[in-house]
This record gives sequence, structure tokens and C-alpha cells, in this order.
Amino acid sequence: MRVIVALGDVAPIEIDHLALFLSKPGAGALAAARTAEADEAARKADQARLAAGTAFREAAQATVPARVAENLKLRAEAQLAAAETALGSAIPAAAKEQAERDKAQAIARIAALQVQLANAKAELQPKQDAVTRTREAAAIAETARAAAAEAARQVAREFEPVSVLISRKTQRLYVRQAFEPILESPVTIQDADRPIGTHVFTAMERTNSDTDMRWSVVSLDGGRSQSGVVEPQGRARGGRDVEPVPTDRDSAKTALDRIVIPQDALDRIAGLAPRSSLIVTDEALSSETGKGTDFVVLLSGEPQGGIKMRRRVPADEFRYARSRDRMPYWRWPFPGPDSTW
Repeated sequence: MRVIVALGDVAPIEIDHLALFLSKPGAGALAAARTAEADEAARKADQARLAAGTAFREAAQATVPARVAENLKLRAEAQLAAAETALGSAIPAAAKEQAERDKAQAIARIAALQVQLANAKAELQPKQDAVTRTREAAAIAETARAAAAEAARQVAREFEPVSVLISRKTQRLYVRQAFEPILESPVTIQDADRPIGTHVFTAMERTNSDTDMRWSVVSLDGGRSQSGVVEPQGRARGGRDVEPVPTDRDSAKTALDRIVIPQDALDRIAGLAPRSSLIVTDEALSSETGKGTDFVVLLSGEPQGGIKMRRRVPADEFRYARSRDRMPYWRWPFPGPDSTW
């Protein structure tokens, strides 16, 4: 979100100008296609996972008959061994006949269970093969899902809003995307000794065209009236609200007319997404602009408050009272022997 803190209430207005950037052709369609591909890959990965789970359950169920037959066969083999042991010892004739019968029954039982076990294993093998096959398919589908999701994220990153700042003071153009600097380039401003003002142009949304963008602008004049005296404009005397001061469209267009951006820089930043912005200002970048921030611009004609006093401490110098207390200490230039708190 673009944040503007102003002394007076200024209303944004829509603006058209040839210098305002266009949207990237096919950006919306490409982003939608990548998202659709990611959704489809996720759906297929879910189906592959379900198929692998179903195959595993079916294989587990098919394992039960094979295990039962194998256990019964082991028991029959134990009975056969016991009968053979009995026949090999000196036992009465009646006991020997019983051992012969037990041996014959055990042999028959083992043969039947061998057939049962073979049939169970024959039914189990395709199901185990299905488990292997569906797990491999699930792994492939998951890889495809991750690749499609990363492609969608990459497209989303490429079409994230871009912030462009043009400073008359430094005669340079700065570009940030996702709070990271991606480009810095010299820029030409005609009549560079003459103030250009501070104007914030915001890409609101794509229009019916694939490349056209609807823009708005807020212009800040430092709260100065025509007499040059700084006057608060947000409220009338007695605290009554007053109407916002509309932005001067002609002034904003004149500022754009004076800017000449090198073609290589234009090629780098061509094709903006909605919510992108272009800031044209007399000021240089504030020292508050840093890692993980968007552009911060302070108007030199406005009250600065504590921002003008404080010195930013590098992140590696932050000190904390407790490990769970993540609020950093700031160093202030207070006079005295101990100026750190």
C-alpha cells in the first residue's frame, strides 16, 4: 500500500499521459495460465496420492490371506515333524498307527495350504506392483506440482507492483520491486534548476486494453499557499473539516513532460502491474529507505519531527533487553556521557 503523510488533505485524480508506463502485454493471461497449471498439477498430485493410498490398502488386505495360509502351513509342517518323530521311536502299535494317520493328514494339509498360499501370493503380487507403480506416479506428480507452483510464484513475482522514483536532486531514476532495488539509472530532467514538485502516480487497474492502465496522481506542494506561507489545509478553524484540495492535473502533466528516461531503463521497467507507482520529486531518497522498505521521501519544506534527529542504527547493532523482547533500542543524540538507551 502506498502511504502518503501530508500536512493538508489532497484528493487524488485520474490522469492520462504518454510518459506513464503501460502494462505488460498478456500479463493477466500468463498469470492466469500459470495459476491454472499449478491448480491442475495440484489436483493430479492429490489424485496420485489417493491412488497410492488405495493401492496400499488393497495390498495390505491381500496380504492377510497369504499370511494366514503361510502360518497354517508352518503349523502343519510342525505336525508332520512331530508325527515323523513319533514313528521313529519305539511306541506301541496303536500309537504308531495314529502317528501314521497324523503324518498323512499333515502331508495332505501341507499340499492344500501350499496351493492356497500360491494363489494368495499370485493375487498379492499385482497389488504390490500397483503400490510401487502408484507411489512412483505420486512422486512424479508431486514433483510436477512443485514445479508448477514455483512457476506460478515466479510469474507472480515478475508481475508484483513496481515502484519507480525519479529525483530531481540526484538526477537519477530508482526502481524497486517487492521492497528490493532492481535498477538505478541516470535520468534527464529539463530545466533541472527549476522545481518540479512531488507527484505520486499510481497504476490503479488495467483497462479494457491488454496494455493500457488507469492511473491516478496525488501532488504535494508542501502545504504552501500562493503567498509562500505554510498553512495547514486539513481542517478549518474550530476543527471543522474542509474539502480536500484537488490535485492540479496540469502541474502533474508538466512534471512528466520534463522527464526523459533512457530507453534501456524504459525497456527494463516496461510492463507494470496494477498498484505500481511512479514518484516524481525534487527530493533525494530519505535515509529511511533501506532493506525491506519501499521508497521513503521526506519533503524538505515539511516538519520532520524525530525523523530529522535520529540516526538509524544498523541491524547488527540492535540490542535487546531480553531474548523474547524483539523491540530494538534506538540511539538518540542526547547530550551527556551516556547517549544510548
